[in-house]
Amino acid sequence: MKIAVIALGKIGLPLAVQFGSKGHEVVGVDVNRTTVDLINAGLEPFPGEAHLQQKLAEVVGNGNLRATTDYADAVPDADAVVVVVPLFVDKDAKPDFTWMDDATAELAKYLRPDTLVSYETTLPVGTTRTRWKPALEAGSGLVEGRDFHLVFSPERVLTGRVFADLRKYPKLVGGLSKLGAEKAVSFYEAVLDFDERHDLGRPNGVWDLGSAEASELTKLAETTYRDVNIGLANQFARFAATKSIDIYSVIEAANSQPYSHIHTPGIAVGGHCIPVYPRLYLWNDPHATVVSAAREANAGMPEYTVGLLEGAYGELKDQKVVVLGAAYRGGVKESAFSGVFDTVSSLEARGASVSVHDPLYNDEELEKMGFRAHTLGQPVDAAVIQADHAEYRHLTETDLPGVKVVVDGRRVSAKENWKSATYRVIGQL
Repeated sequence: MKIAVIALGKIGLPLAVQFGSKGHEVVGVDVNRTTVDLINAGLEPFPGEAHLQQKLAEVVGNGNLRATTDYADAVPDADAVVVVVPLFVDKDAKPDFTWMDDATAELAKYLRPDTLVSYETTLPVGTTRTRWKPALEAGSGLVEGRDFHLVFSPERVLTGRVFADLRKYPKLVGGLSKLGAEKAVSFYEAVLDFDERHDLGRPNGVWDLGSAEASELTKLAETTYRDVNIGLANQFARFAATKSIDIYSVIEAANSQPYSHIHTPGIAVGGHCIPVYPRLYLWNDPHATVVSAAREANAGMPEYTVGLLEGAYGELKDQKVVVLGAAYRGGVKESAFSGVFDTVSSLEARGASVSVHDPLYNDEELEKMGFRAHTLGQPVDAAVIQADHAEYRHLTETDLPGVKVVVDGRRVSAKENWKSATYRVIGQL
């Protein structure tokens, strides 16, 4: 097949590489000329994705993948077009479709009959049918379901392990027509491989969910579930701390029963997915009180964690406090909706002198994010661990000279690492 992939970011590029590795002819489109040039040179444009550099070099080298900034170079000859353009959201996660609208308009100009179009960007329910279908029809003069076929197939992978996740999880599709869904199933079966999963009720592979709306809701449901579960875990943790109960032993005991799957409490829920997609669901269903309560509970955790620090340390005015971790999760260089922002704001509201450290970011990058960069070995009065980087497991007082209180928002360190300092963990005082 000839395949076009629109947007070569942290999900789109590994997808394009995966398709090319199956022997298909793939042309990726991206608006960033630097990204395109690096890809055509066989060089990954961003670090941190397992196996990407090796696989990218192979598919570029054998001619199965090339990149362009020109839709006219990629779309007209494609049997299938996969769209992975990011959906931007504001601080309240209200969707801004500008980039996706622009990409859809460009795609429509060059869309040809018999093409399958699959959107993989997570969307509010109904977007594929009510936004993309009329836009593609208006821009192309073609009729969906007759001249071309449109489906929604959500990406379900985590950056850093995309290739493994593509094999591990069923690929979900939902079409606007039965024929479109059938074509999508055939397409994804031809470009993906799947691990055997004995824990599933049906074989791992491509699953047709019956409609685009069902597919859209499934992605929102699986991520919203996690946010709600974490919100519950955080509320358990806050209550347990008032009763001197170790919440982690409670969760371990509760989860020994097969119908309990309580997640882990923590300082923040960050990233492009878990804090965002519940808001997209609420955009459709504003009366979902359970979802909104969980989102509110999780959004309040940075402030709660700083309160723990203040309770253990005392007044924070003019005290040197380092926040360890700008990334939203350990090992991933991504700060979208990271808890670092609210943690720093909460500390500064108390008058603290705040700096930020992260092993994945250099000083210039941290300063561009609005932070004062910290170097391990510099004296501090207190510390908050915000990201569960592996490098933080072995931190000691030698790394933070003078530290009096450490609040571990991720339970990544251990009390024995801090011989002279007070060590606190959320839900375990």
